[in-house]
Amino acid sequence: MSAPTPLVPAPTLDALVDLLRGRRLAVLAGAGISTESGIPDYRGPETRHVERRPVQYDDFVRDPAARRRYWARASRGWARVTGARPNDGHRALARLEAAGCVEGVVTQNVDGLHQRAGSRRVVELHGALDRVVCLGCGGRLTRETVQRQIARRNPSWLDVATPTGRVAPDGDVEIEAGLATFDPPVCPACAGPLKPDVVFFGENVPKPRVAAASDVVSRADALLVVGSSLAVYSGYRFVRQAEAEGTPVAIVTLGETRGHRHAAVALDARLGDALPALADALGA
Repeated sequence: MSAPTPLVPAPTLDALVDLLRGRRLAVLAGAGISTESGIPDYRGPETRHVERRPVQYDDFVRDPAARRRYWARASRGWARVTGARPNDGHRALARLEAAGCVEGVVTQNVDGLHQRAGSRRVVELHGALDRVVCLGCGGRLTRETVQRQIARRNPSWLDVATPTGRVAPDGDVEIEAGLATFDPPVCPACAGPLKPDVVFFGENVPKPRVAAASDVVSRADALLVVGSSLAVYSGYRFVRQAEAEGTPVAIVTLGETRGHRHAAVALDARLGDALPALADALGA
């Protein structure tokens, strides 16, 4: 097993291109790639100081009040998520895939923007907000179907509930007033509680999904991390895997990450600038 190339201090785009040219890439994408589409991240330079209370899996499953709070807030955040559009970073990754440079994209995001930009080989590590699952019978629904049910059960909610903060990566938006009167959606088949098909904090990523992502990394010649702080182990594990397999790691994001010490090249840059330039340089 070969050792990773030493970290390049203050690297240029040329160093990134030199490392990745001629290699088939696995891409690990975090919330930072969607910030330029208007969806804030949890730990980026602009949001590290913002106190957020993301929903916890155990609370959601056990506490009807937690589910009511989540769906009340998320019902108002949904329009902002569906209104987001892929940005130049998403489109650059799709170009790289079309040119045969990308083995697959492992995304920690739940917004679906990679697919809307044209990427086809995408592993949604944390699921997707546009799908909903019943915790009772396991039935699956589209989010649009659930959103229509919310509108029927709460006729004025989507018009009068005013968000007091920004939408979060999981679709939640800060609303406090009126939560007690909100009537949450239920499964039309069994009347069981509904949960967005995403991995909440404290919930395990399904093993088949981890295996699919691991396979993408194993088949690649380099791992390119974009827009992730790697603070959460569900993504960081693939950096450790690449290092163990002797696969070089490159990181492009704003600010320091947990994975910098494992990286051959770490570039501090806006993804909307760096990724299109990288795609151009690699012939995409």
